[in-house]
Amino acid sequence: MATFRSRFGIPIHDEQLHDAPFYRPADDSPEIEYMQQRRKQLGGYMPTRKMRAKPLAPISESHFEEFYKGTDGREVSTTMVFVRMLAKLLRDPEIGKLIVPIIPDEARTFGMEALFRQVGIYSSVGQLYEPVDMDTLLYYKEAKDGQILEEGITEAGSMCSFIAAGTAAANHGINTIPFFIYYSMFGFQRIGDFIWAAADMRTRGFLMGGTAGRTTLAGEGLQHQDGHSHVLALPVPNLLAFDPSFAYELAIIIQDGIRRMYVDQEDIFYYLTITNEPLPMPEMPSTPGVREGILKGLYRFKASSKKDSKLRAQLFGSGTIMYEVLKAQQILEEKYGVAADVWSVTSYKELYRDGNDCERWNMLHPGSVPRVPYVTQALKDAPGVFIAASDYMKVLPESIGQWVPGKLVSLGTDGFGRSENRASLRDFFEVDAKHIVLATLSALAREKQIGVDVVQKALKDLDINPEKPNPAIS
Repeated sequence: MATFRSRFGIPIHDEQLHDAPFYRPADDSPEIEYMQQRRKQLGGYMPTRKMRAKPLAPISESHFEEFYKGTDGREVSTTMVFVRMLAKLLRDPEIGKLIVPIIPDEARTFGMEALFRQVGIYSSVGQLYEPVDMDTLLYYKEAKDGQILEEGITEAGSMCSFIAAGTAAANHGINTIPFFIYYSMFGFQRIGDFIWAAADMRTRGFLMGGTAGRTTLAGEGLQHQDGHSHVLALPVPNLLAFDPSFAYELAIIIQDGIRRMYVDQEDIFYYLTITNEPLPMPEMPSTPGVREGILKGLYRFKASSKKDSKLRAQLFGSGTIMYEVLKAQQILEEKYGVAADVWSVTSYKELYRDGNDCERWNMLHPGSVPRVPYVTQALKDAPGVFIAASDYMKVLPESIGQWVPGKLVSLGTDGFGRSENRASLRDFFEVDAKHIVLATLSALAREKQIGVDVVQKALKDLDINPEKPNPAIS
């Protein structure tokens, strides 16, 4: 301390050093004047975000309209839908140059090789090697003006690029729009602290969790199978998390996300899960409220065709498990006489956030008319039992259970993954169509609407072993 005192000329006597007293130079000292000048140059004493970029103009809906129409029976994964959407946005004369695709590891995993020729892979030194795929049409094209950041196997490094691009509006006055595409298992689990840092820095952009879900990535074992990223997304305050099933849902969410972040200038960012399972994409329903429901987290996708049945059920589906829910709807109607409506849950987090917001407001305003959560309003006229199935842990649907007007039965993928095909994995985790049927019949039996014998017979008819080990712990 004596050396430090003497080195910087601090006027404290030797006998005072043992008390380690504070020392503040006078207001007119060179040190304080220097600090005051720097603080003035930085804009004052309270740290503030200065947004240098001007808001973008609204983007044309024409970029997204083709995805509202469905695929007319052709099978396509939501990952391929996203890549097609990204390619169209990159061609836009206004925002195309602002988009920053970021990929750790290998772009071909996500079918993005067509973008190599379209916009190129960024390299500060250009292409200095002959790629092994030089003889193919879609070879690795690196260029100084390339737009794709293909970072190699470094999710942490890629996330840093995402943060840099997502804060460029404030730091550099440029509204860059990052799309970080990665295996969803290697996001919140592996680099969750960086995602929290992105939130803290008010980063904008889209985290695209590819090959998402516990049962969609066939044959690669538990290392890659994600059944909990949406649960891990719950704590991040300014992150919106969606698990879309269909092309039109993905289109509406991305379109609205660009509007909110870059036109309306909201300090939020998005997590969207996309899968690699080819499935037929339906046309967007024409019923009122679909767009609003997609963005709020829930809407009725397909009502039952059995209008006169006394046995009723409400089935919640999301992501790729939506197609198992649709199969279950058909089985329930044809074999068990249960009229089941299918609801698409695009975001349990948005429903959870809204429910808690209403609860808080009601607590603080006891004399006012209570606010009703959106999920309660949407389901107020929905009769019967409530069954939710997703490719994520059961706690995700259970997070909204208190606002569902009836007991909610949750099916999910608690436990480790397995290196198996999709059908076997869904049977193992009990989220396939037959287990959704069984859960519905079991709930109806608990409500005394059918006999237990019906459920016991269904166990045999559906070839379900009631003594199989619990997948959550086996």
